[in-house]
Amino acid sequence: MAKENLSLYHIVRESSIVNGNSPVLIMLHGYGSDENDLFSFASELPEELYIISVRAPHTLQPYGNAWYAINPNAEKGKWSDNEQAIQSRDLIATFIDEVCKTYPVDATNVTLLGFSQGTILSYAVALTYPEKVKHIIALSGYINTDIIPQNFQNYDYSKLDFYCSHGSVDQVIPVAWARQTPAILESLNIKYKYSEFPVGHGVAPQNFHELKAWLKDRI
Repeated sequence: MAKENLSLYHIVRESSIVNGNSPVLIMLHGYGSDENDLFSFASELPEELYIISVRAPHTLQPYGNAWYAINPNAEKGKWSDNEQAIQSRDLIATFIDEVCKTYPVDATNVTLLGFSQGTILSYAVALTYPEKVKHIIALSGYINTDIIPQNFQNYDYSKLDFYCSHGSVDQVIPVAWARQTPAILESLNIKYKYSEFPVGHGVAPQNFHELKAWLKDRI
């Protein structure tokens, strides 16, 4: 079921919970993809979840979408258009509010599931607007501190819980970038699980099995 009446185009799988107040999972795809990519996971995830898969706002040629422009040949500091990324971060935060007003979901039980660029923004949303989310599933991404507030160490992250994973031979986002995540989350006293799998820039079957079990324990 596709929806266009909110600020971001998205598709929906409704929850098995008939009286509303469902836990909600919002999917944020990677660079060059679209809302159908991660949505392929939906049938394998707990039926109680209200699943919403979002299309990024910037259209690429000849196909696909992006949350912000990137230069894959640049050094880490010049890798992304941080101004565009911050705009998308705030757009996602607004979209979460819209979802909670529009659909029969529990605003206190919001999970973001991101892949690659979608993960970078999931981290940014959680670390900028921790009151809007509860769980983060962060696949094949990293924390870009340039797109979160400078005083983020002062925020209250006590209710957040993260599942983070990365391919140990990722050829797109180096695993070294992802390996900085645990230290950052520990410094903020954020609960997390971090795993690596012997794959490239993708989600291995055992990775999906682990994240599914992690999520099932939390909804």
